[in-house]
Amino acid sequence: MTTTTSSSRHAGATTLSPHATARAGGLHPVGVFILLAGAFLPIMDFFITNVALPSIDASLHASASSLELVIAGYGVAYATLLVLGGRLGDRFGRRRIFLGALVGFVLASLACGVAPSVGALIAARIVQGATAALLIPQVLATFHHVLEGERKSRAVALYGATSGIAAVVGQLVGGLLVSADIAGTSWRPIFLVNVPIGVVVLFVAARIVPDTRSHHPVGIDLPGTVLFAATLTALLVPLTEGHSLGWPWWTWVLLAAAVVLGAATYLVEKRTERRGEVPLLPPSLLRLPSMSRGLAMVFAFSIGFGAFMFVFALTVQNGLHADALHSGLAILPMALLFFAGSLVAPRLITRFGRAALSAGAVVQLAGLVSLVTVLLENWPHVSLWAMAVPLALVGAGQSMLFAGLFRSVLADVPTHLAGIGSGVLITLQQSGLALGVATLGTLYLALAPHNVAHAFAGVEYVQMGIVALLAVGAAALPRFNKSTSAATPVLDA
Repeated sequence: MTTTTSSSRHAGATTLSPHATARAGGLHPVGVFILLAGAFLPIMDFFITNVALPSIDASLHASASSLELVIAGYGVAYATLLVLGGRLGDRFGRRRIFLGALVGFVLASLACGVAPSVGALIAARIVQGATAALLIPQVLATFHHVLEGERKSRAVALYGATSGIAAVVGQLVGGLLVSADIAGTSWRPIFLVNVPIGVVVLFVAARIVPDTRSHHPVGIDLPGTVLFAATLTALLVPLTEGHSLGWPWWTWVLLAAAVVLGAATYLVEKRTERRGEVPLLPPSLLRLPSMSRGLAMVFAFSIGFGAFMFVFALTVQNGLHADALHSGLAILPMALLFFAGSLVAPRLITRFGRAALSAGAVVQLAGLVSLVTVLLENWPHVSLWAMAVPLALVGAGQSMLFAGLFRSVLADVPTHLAGIGSGVLITLQQSGLALGVATLGTLYLALAPHNVAHAFAGVEYVQMGIVALLAVGAAALPRFNKSTSAATPVLDA
């Protein structure tokens, strides 16, 4: 029966028009492309903003902590609503949620592009992150529901490639648009470019993406979502604002509240699971050794990665006085090697197991040490070419860690809970990215007024410590086998 359905859908996808294929419940190759285009925009938007931070600072007279919130606010909103977005699509229809979220993302992008103040920009960025969290899960879930066999594998692989391409394009396009200073608009086109692209995707998707939903949708854990969002916010705000404000009393109150809210989140999630419902962060899954250890390592890795992207852009532009375009070009070796490494990492991990992760961590560590050495020895006359090889090593090592840690987290998750496990994984990953900017980004901003090169080195020493721990900690992960290589994040319960 499955073979017949698969064959008919494949035939439909190749002989019918995209619109007719969608009406028949299938997904035309053009529909795959359109869904990937919808996912491309939110992923690109994280990276495109990093290279524009100095220009935003100059234009809106933003404080250092406000620049952190421009990045971290997007990340927290994305992290806390991601699983909710997947469950809303399961319940109310993935095409409907995709289109509605895309409208919201386009409007939020427009609001970012015309923001009159940094406060308005931060608010619009939070809305952007929230709508991105509703949009992204519908892409993978639609692939999972509609496609089968080779077409599904190819679509999921293209989704992974899209993430890597978005990182490269985000850095380059962001630098190009800011440097072009179109009609004196400085950084604003990095957000406004989403509007025409988003509108085209919206109208095409409405005609050629099939309407799907889960036959057994999981309930929406509203209390868990609200508590988790409150916990992250109570942690994020004082960490980003505390240093610049001199750590007033309310920052300590919020940090204490974050501890209380975190404990409350755990208790509420535990009670929800006992009632037979599926919480946002299921305690039973978190108790699996592979998931608990893997998530801790993913979280640590993401803190370092999020901080690196933030401080590198500021170091190159504010410290080396490179323009936004050259700042985007500077990170290109890392992005390209990360993308290329992601293509070969699955085979290497399947063959060498946990040793491949440790090797990746060592390569990344070598790249970070080389990069800091180049900066400290040649500052302030550092050629962007001199940083190319160290950055390439960083990207290659990161790709191995990234692929291996994702596989490890999902290794022991039951098949029927794979979507929920993937949601937890990506939620913790995005939380780590946001907190990396808030913590290590704050450390950088505190040290930068004294010496930019030493500020960058200080942050990277912390990241080196994280990577060294990951190299050793890989031995505590489960052994990899062929079955775990098939685990791909699918936000569909």
